[in-house]
Amino acid sequence: MARTLVKTTEDGRKLEVVGLAICLDGELEAFELVEVKMHPNRRKIWQAAPDATHMAGRVTLTKDQAEIVNKAFDAAQAEILTNPTAINERFRIAAMWKAREQGIE
Repeated sequence: MARTLVKTTEDGRKLEVVGLAICLDGELEAFELVEVKMHPNRRKIWQAAPDATHMAGRVTLTKDQAEIVNKAFDAAQAEILTNPTAINERFRIAAMWKAREQGIE
């Protein structure tokens, strides 16, 4: 999977998209973006980062950075849809989650 650099935080850690995951300094941070206007702590987020439009886990993103993430997600999705092994893995994971929802472990 390709790694796409989104930004480097003030303390020097890299926020990257790896496949369908957003990683901060190599550790999983989020699987999706949340718009700040929909976030329960939006007022505090905007006080700390007035230009923030999205959140990736604990990390604020600007509109341009969110677009980088979305383009990287689109590219990863396209790559996954052409790879038979990746398709089988997604079905396996989906079946596992469905079984867990039904109480089968």
